[in-house]
Amino acid sequence: MSGLLEIVIGNRNYSSWSLRGWLAIKHTGLLFTEIFIPLDMPDSKAQIAANSKSGLVPVLKVDGFEVWDSLAIIETLDDLAPDAGLWPDDFDARARARSVSAEMHSGFYPLRRDMPMDLRGSHPGVGHTDKALANAARICDLWTDCRDSFGAGGDFLFGKWSAADMMYAPVVGRFRTFGVPVDAKVQKYMDAVWAQPDMAEWVQGAKDEPYTINIFG
Repeated sequence: MSGLLEIVIGNRNYSSWSLRGWLAIKHTGLLFTEIFIPLDMPDSKAQIAANSKSGLVPVLKVDGFEVWDSLAIIETLDDLAPDAGLWPDDFDARARARSVSAEMHSGFYPLRRDMPMDLRGSHPGVGHTDKALANAARICDLWTDCRDSFGAGGDFLFGKWSAADMMYAPVVGRFRTFGVPVDAKVQKYMDAVWAQPDMAEWVQGAKDEPYTINIFG
């Protein structure tokens, strides 16, 4: 590998999976080029097709070789930057981090459907369906358990900022946007994620974007 890294992402305000991949590559400290494709535009599909064989974003390009899907991107970046600390060092903590990340990756469809990511929006009370709130309760239980069991070394799920936090960062945004009620311990965790420098940079970029998509359409 010569070291040429590119990441293809969609809108910062709306693309939750792009956020996960971008946080991961940012955390590694590796040099990379960002390819931004605005979504829901007349030429979006053509632009994505030119950069992504899967037809989706994000995509990590390693010397032109495509890696798609945020969790696969995280694992590939862990291979490229094993000292970056994307996953916890401790075996039990790392296994738990991968478990909760995989649950996020494959689950919580009602929450995703009913409370889509809109980082600069405010829709308190919208999307509070029974199934979405049940998802939210499960997520809060996961966060609390991780913090209680493994979070002694810092403010995040496993103490230090890790891939598990990156996988749930869009959920923090959803909870804020849609006014999901949480207890003080969960709120403290959410505040830490929102203030994390890479996350704050992404959120500011979302606020600065000129693009608007009807998330309820």
